[in-house]
Amino acid sequence: MNAFLLLDYAGVAVFAATGALAASRKQLDIIGFIFLAAVTGIGGGTFRDLILDVPVVWVANPDYLIVCAIVAVIVYFTAHLVESRYKLLLWLDALGLSAYAVLGAYKGLVVTGSAEVAVVMGVLTATFGGILRDLLANEPSVLLRPEVYVTAALAGAFVFTLLHIALGPDAWLVATILGFCTAFFVRAGALRFGWSFPPYRGRPGRRPEDIP
Repeated sequence: MNAFLLLDYAGVAVFAATGALAASRKQLDIIGFIFLAAVTGIGGGTFRDLILDVPVVWVANPDYLIVCAIVAVIVYFTAHLVESRYKLLLWLDALGLSAYAVLGAYKGLVVTGSAEVAVVMGVLTATFGGILRDLLANEPSVLLRPEVYVTAALAGAFVFTLLHIALGPDAWLVATILGFCTAFFVRAGALRFGWSFPPYRGRPGRRPEDIP
């Protein structure tokens, strides 16, 4: 089993855990836990594979579904032990986002050979599962939180892609570690210190008669 596959399983498991934690906050049954865990764990990868027009990862390898189910059951019996499940959800989401930013970029690069496509695939893979989770669980969307989110995935995917191309395939481990750490550093800083971009400030529009 290669390192990318291990990282893929780890990313699925971490994202599945965030889906199961969201289910615990809504007091769903075990089926609800498994459903949200699966949607969150494999949602980003499914979206990526459909866009790239390659076999969907969990159809080609159903073990991903088993990983999601096992994680969901574990969280079902242990979620009550966590003092702040939403805070844990956000930090686990940061780990999953960091892993998937690299994995999505890697798969985009392998399939298309395009650096631009690789970065976009990294962002989509890293963020889509969390968006689906929040939408289905009626949680506050991570996209609507004030601190940076997509930017973290963008940074990680960009660093991985840049290093992978500049240093060559033999330096994949360095590119993977630095890409992951970049994404996690940005997202962790956002969660810990509230890093954000200046928000849009609305201004009243001009009256028709004032427009020359």
